[in-house]
Amino acid sequence: MKKFESILLILIQTILINSCHFNQGDSGNIVQSDVIIYGSTPAAITAAVQVVRMGKSAIIVCPEKHLGGMTTSGLGFTDTGNKSVIGGIAREFYHRIYEYYQQPGTWRWEKKEDYGNTGQGTPAIDGANRTQWIFEPHIAEKVFEDMIRENHIKVFRNEWLDREKGVKKTDGSILSITTLSGHTYAGKIFIDATYEGDLMAAAGVNYTVGREANNQYGEEWNGVETGVFQHRHNFDDMKISPYRVPGDPSSGILPRISAGDPGQKGEGDHKVQAYCFRLCLTQDKDNQVPITRPEGYDSAQYELLARVYKAGWRETFEKFDPIPNLKTDVNNHGPFSTDDIGMNYDYPDASYARRKEIIMEHETYEKGLLYFTATDPRVPDSIRTAMRKWGYARDEFADNGNWPYQIYIREARRMLGSFVMTENEILGKKPVSQSIGMGSYTMDSHNVQRYITPEGYVQNEGDIGVPTDKPYQIAMGAIMPKKEDCANLLVPVAVSSSHIAFGSIRMEPVFMILGQSAGTIAGLALEKKMSIYDLSYQEIKARLLKDRQILE
Repeated sequence: MKKFESILLILIQTILINSCHFNQGDSGNIVQSDVIIYGSTPAAITAAVQVVRMGKSAIIVCPEKHLGGMTTSGLGFTDTGNKSVIGGIAREFYHRIYEYYQQPGTWRWEKKEDYGNTGQGTPAIDGANRTQWIFEPHIAEKVFEDMIRENHIKVFRNEWLDREKGVKKTDGSILSITTLSGHTYAGKIFIDATYEGDLMAAAGVNYTVGREANNQYGEEWNGVETGVFQHRHNFDDMKISPYRVPGDPSSGILPRISAGDPGQKGEGDHKVQAYCFRLCLTQDKDNQVPITRPEGYDSAQYELLARVYKAGWRETFEKFDPIPNLKTDVNNHGPFSTDDIGMNYDYPDASYARRKEIIMEHETYEKGLLYFTATDPRVPDSIRTAMRKWGYARDEFADNGNWPYQIYIREARRMLGSFVMTENEILGKKPVSQSIGMGSYTMDSHNVQRYITPEGYVQNEGDIGVPTDKPYQIAMGAIMPKKEDCANLLVPVAVSSSHIAFGSIRMEPVFMILGQSAGTIAGLALEKKMSIYDLSYQEIKARLLKDRQILE
């Protein structure tokens, strides 16, 4: 009976679609496509492109106005790892970036020959392979929009999933999703390509948030990492007091320090590594918007940074990484920087309203950090003078006050899927079967908390970087829920992995790779009229290789 009801519902939906033209201004309409992709990340785009190239229909439904996630929101200094394992549509993206920068008109603010060509372990511009790995946000957005246009993919923007009652399922499969605007999107296969895993969670798929204990998966680098300092994003031996009156606990604790117990090394928790915005700044006066005092600015929020400077720290500009046209991709660096440590723990499961509050808190904090560094007398003169030369790039994020569209959600929900990637697979201690792509980047986690040590000093915890000896395979099961959770959903971003394994997988090129692989699985399932769980891996592998994915 349930099967008959499902068939009847699909027939009714088809009749409705054929009898009316969808209008985003009208509520209650239904749009149907073979594949419905929710989200605007690079994985969403590569998934949609792959499905269409396989002869099936795909649409993108997303809350955002601008496509591309972090790749178009400031993360232009690409975390490539070993670029030889980046293939398929991901490599095509970086080739298209290269093609844009071959055009003289793209070099508006500096000459191509004056650009330093520095990337992360690789030249920014690889002429031999016709790829470019470092780029400006608006160029990345142009490339993605080109791919959408060329493949005739419809994108429904400003469409927010109704997370409470917007997912309609029958017999363990999603029939349709409905957004807060009242629009419904019906499909045969769904792909959750959000950083948050919102569709996955709303569909009843099991997931986790936070760090697992090391003993859960037999890992070494998961869980609380007190006393582990593998980067320079800690207070080292500065011996800085966390109290308002140095050395006096009765005076109260400075802002942005937790009074709680950080936990024991190796224990699990539900805390999330820090978020930030990746800022695009410039010193070019002709393309500059001044850094001004933000609304809600409170200089007391940065007293800890003032004490760091007083202790002699001078590394403020070490992660002002150069991108073309005299701009930067600014990332966190040091003990007190752009990462808003400890202010995002409830973000993964939070309501849209609460997420907006968290994002605004991060924006106020980061804008205030820039203003403090440029103006406050507690900052050394040399740092203040240098900071005053910087401003926001006028030709980036022009419709958003020159501020990045997307906050850097380094980690949110992670699916508990058909296969869980752990550090054992990342480090080659255990083999992976049914590879759908490869990763290679260091297992990287930013700080999770800032706490008070037993000796009475402030310290950060959670920031580690464990290198991989060689590239590793990513299992197909990592993007597939358990069949009993949902039978027609693929999840190429909030993948099934432990916290520390996700620290390597979470790079934007890998999301593009996994998005294409998700699109391939969807396309084959539609072509063969089979469940995604009944496909032959050998057929999937053959198609991935045909489309230049690198699997081993």
